[in-house]
Amino acid sequence: STRKESSAASDVYKRQFVILVSTILVNNYIFAQFLGVCPFLGVSSKTDTAMGMGIAVTFVVVLASALTWLIQIFILNPLGIAYLQTIAFILVIASLVQFVEMFIKKASPALYTAMGVYLPLITTNCVVLGVAVLNIQKEYNLIETIFSGFGASVGFTLALLFMACLREKLAIGNVPKPLQGVPIALVSAGLMALAFSGFGGLV
Repeated sequence: STRKESSAASDVYKRQFVILVSTILVNNYIFAQFLGVCPFLGVSSKTDTAMGMGIAVTFVVVLASALTWLIQIFILNPLGIAYLQTIAFILVIASLVQFVEMFIKKASPALYTAMGVYLPLITTNCVVLGVAVLNIQKEYNLIETIFSGFGASVGFTLALLFMACLREKLAIGNVPKPLQGVPIALVSAGLMALAFSGFGGLV
């Protein structure tokens, strides 16, 4: 029985590790599933802003993943109103974003000013809602849901930072005039998506 318990625990840890690696690299929500492209392009002009947005999104995604899972399992499913999933999840996400916005405004006014209009846009960031919905569709338990949310937000943050570093270098580089700004950013994002596709089959 001890061997069976050890094997079961090993399988659980392995599954959690696979979920984490998959959401960060293999199925990155920006490069593989094309969710969250708007903030990805809008907030990736500076590394400081990108990091701040990444931290805010991580906090919101992890909490939203856990809360939406609890709401789905203990409220929507038992009451037979699972069809209200999208509305319920959006309300939870909007409330969390308001909380994060107030916290950042008090804790770091400079970061709040730097983020500008992009902080409220977390409410409509399809990464947050996409992670919450996919966690339910994949029938994850609570721990797996939290791992999935954390991995997705880490992958999102990495994508933001990579793009911000690249765009800072491109800003001082010799880029042809027709490609300056958003066009070269889109080309760079496409190349990074191709690079991330190399992780396919890793897990």
